[in-house]
Amino acid sequence: MSNHENIATAHDHHDHGGMDKKGIWRIFFVLLALTALEFLIALGFVHHWEILHKGTLVTIIYVVLTLVKAYYIIAYFMHLKFEKSSFIVCVGVGFIFIVYFIVLMLIEGDYLLYHLQSHPLFPNN
Repeated sequence: MSNHENIATAHDHHDHGGMDKKGIWRIFFVLLALTALEFLIALGFVHHWEILHKGTLVTIIYVVLTLVKAYYIIAYFMHLKFEKSSFIVCVGVGFIFIVYFIVLMLIEGDYLLYHLQSHPLFPNN
């Protein structure tokens, strides 16, 4: 019975994938700051002060900030940063293929929507 208590005590002191409480709080505040920056851009710069206008630049800023937040979530909270590099490469390649196939389906769907012959029962509009 004392062996089980030692295992439980050893597990309590073990950090989860290289993360301790300080690291988790640090990542939390990074994510909080990125989210606050997104809200500041959306509500302040675009709508209230009108420094930026809706368009490609604002969209690119949102996509970059979202990708940075996704990196932190995947790397630290899903423990991918602490895995072997071969596993990270496999997951990355799989993700790239999924995005690639989604883009291909969107391009193909756009082509089919505007280039098929119109039919009275199924109009293209």
